Amino acid sequence: MSKVPSITLNNGTTMPQLGFGVWQIPDDEAFTAVNHALSAGYRSIDTAAIYGNEEGTGKALTASGIPRDELFLTTKLWNSASETWTRDSVLREFDLSLDKLGLDYIDLYLIHWPRAMRDDYLTIWRTFEEIAKSGRAKAIGVSNFLPEHLERLLGETSVVPAVNQIELHPQLQQAESRAFHARHGIATEAWSPLGQGKGLLSDPKIAELAAKHGKTPAQVVLRWHLQLGNVVIPKSATASRIKENIDVFDFELDDEDLSVIAALDEGKRLGPDPATFDV
Repeated sequence: MSKVPSITLNNGTTMPQLGFGVWQIPDDEAFTAVNHALSAGYRSIDTAAIYGNEEGTGKALTASGIPRDELFLTTKLWNSASETWTRDSVLREFDLSLDKLGLDYIDLYLIHWPRAMRDDYLTIWRTFEEIAKSGRAKAIGVSNFLPEHLERLLGETSVVPAVNQIELHPQLQQAESRAFHARHGIATEAWSPLGQGKGLLSDPKIAELAAKHGKTPAQVVLRWHLQLGNVVIPKSATASRIKENIDVFDFELDDEDLSVIAALDEGKRLGPDPATFDV
């Protein structure tokens, strides 16, 4: 039985607050990594078409024997899979992902990037609405959308995204986006929640908090996300780390701890800027 709490999305769908990401895990290794995650208690798995590991991920879900309604699978539409998006091309890409995963439906389907300069995310989103209405995606959302992109969706379409998955970690805390999401009932999901291990986990202040609580730096950072209300999807291909990352429900950061982490915000991205990214 998974010990991970769930949140309720704005359409009534429930989603585990902590899941397992498979970014940069090759398809032939995804089966083993996802199997480790499921054995450790994860029930939410996050993949994407561009990751190239939907097949391995889907095979692990099927082989696990865990009832489908106890699993939560997220995948994403890679924008440049089509030069000019139409309803038919979006449906074709969705069907391709569904076929690779070997599933009858997807729990959460996301637009991977806004690519606002292409002016096509409204077309994509309206087709997502159709997919959701058909029941083949239980919830739909976006990834890497800035408030200005979300404002346009809210003003010109009929379904509010259930989730916006964005780069978010103590060194990029995204206060503006989190506040916008809260106002509009959009769940904030953090990718690279541990800062990709690029200095964050060796920060002396994080290390002090880890020592205080008898936890690892990664566990402290993941606990911070959970207490902020973020959905979080740490990624690892190492069985011991996979178990470590879900062992974060037996301690709590106090107000002083949270203030220490709040002071680490540098506003610096590790990934691309959604305002200019066009791939």
